[in-house]
Amino acid sequence: MTKIAFIFPGQGSQAVGMGSELVHANEGNKEFYDKADKQLGFALSKLMIEGPVEELTYTYNAQPALLTTSTMISEILQAAGLKPDYTIGHSLGEYSALVASGVMSFEDGVKIVHERGLYMNEAVPAGEGAMAAILGMQSEVLKEITDLVTSQGDVVQLANLNCPGQIVISGTKQGVEKASLQAKEAGAKRAIQLVVSGPFHSELMRPAASKLQDALDQLEMHNTDVPVISNVTASPVTTSEEMKELLVQQLYSPVRFEESIRALMELGVNTFIECGPGKVLSGLVKKIDRSAVIYAAYDLESIDQVIAASKEWK
Repeated sequence: MTKIAFIFPGQGSQAVGMGSELVHANEGNKEFYDKADKQLGFALSKLMIEGPVEELTYTYNAQPALLTTSTMISEILQAAGLKPDYTIGHSLGEYSALVASGVMSFEDGVKIVHERGLYMNEAVPAGEGAMAAILGMQSEVLKEITDLVTSQGDVVQLANLNCPGQIVISGTKQGVEKASLQAKEAGAKRAIQLVVSGPFHSELMRPAASKLQDALDQLEMHNTDVPVISNVTASPVTTSEEMKELLVQQLYSPVRFEESIRALMELGVNTFIECGPGKVLSGLVKKIDRSAVIYAAYDLESIDQVIAASKEWK
């Protein structure tokens, strides 16, 4: 029996033009752009379609832009009869998962991630923090390096445990640079700077967490029959109260993506559908377990392929 998880990408997957083909093809899809613009009070859709990419990359723009595109794709799939048994998002993508699972409305999702981005930018202004992907190193060894660099005054820590051989570190610009250099000296294959505007999932985000807590307390959230796998615990969550607590912790805690995908497979999930621009998460899932069936739905052609394939599922 086919058991499905919808997976939603986070920051770094944004691209100018994302979702525009879907909007031009169907007037109904344009409603997502219109609702997002109205909710935010500025033309997010124009930024998504035309750029510039530098402005789209700012966390307070990238977050609602990605949620808008991912939700549009998720809704198209669900309207075609594809219903997820579980949802999971990578970092920001967790909010797209919450919308797909019915925990929060699309409008509330767009609003809260824009605010989340503003709080994150206030905590550490763009350019002062950094993130880097470290390839080919065990987490235990890398943690020793980040702990040492932090003890010497430059904060850096493990941020995303993505898949075997790929871990993202986050912290001050100096901390990430020092830890990246020491990781390469200790045998890491590569250290790649990420195109993000802040040190997400690090202790530097704690000032943003308290503000996010206040904003979430004002938000209407619901329990769900479609469990969301939490980034913080790598476990299914169905109650709104627990999800609120975990969303606050998520800001400064590592994203346990590899562990989450393994948990989903233990729960019987065998088919993963990435809803959003690009195929980053699809690649990670394949590295975690090559037996997983994976689809990336990001444009008209790929969405049609997923829908056509689903007709054969039982």
